[in-house]
Amino acid sequence: MNDNKITITTIVSSPIEKVWEYWNEPKHISGWAFASDDWMAEGKENDVKVGGKFKTTMSAKDKSASFDFEGEYTAVEKNKALEYVMSDGREVKIEFVETPEGVRVTETFDPENENPLDMQRDGWQSILDNFKKYTERG
Repeated sequence: MNDNKITITTIVSSPIEKVWEYWNEPKHISGWAFASDDWMAEGKENDVKVGGKFKTTMSAKDKSASFDFEGEYTAVEKNKALEYVMSDGREVKIEFVETPEGVRVTETFDPENENPLDMQRDGWQSILDNFKKYTERG
């Protein structure tokens, strides 16, 4: 694994139960799991338990590109943390911490080797920012 993990974070002004639900329910994943408005996501499967699998199809609205974001959970602590291994072997940890301002969501992940680290950080941060907006609106 790559030792240069990337960490991103945001504060969501919503109750922890709502943040957890919106993060994990496929119908909600479809509302936020994309980095820009010219992309969309379809939450297909999310079995939130150790050994459970998830799969979200991300695709360009113009149909020029598409890929499946998928993996398997290695740790689940309801309303607190998720850990998973993506299908390419990279590891991800997400922490949900209640603060006076809202729920701080922190994602730490292994980068891939194809794109610059800044590009990966910015892409994942854009998706996390979409999650914040979608959850606070919903």
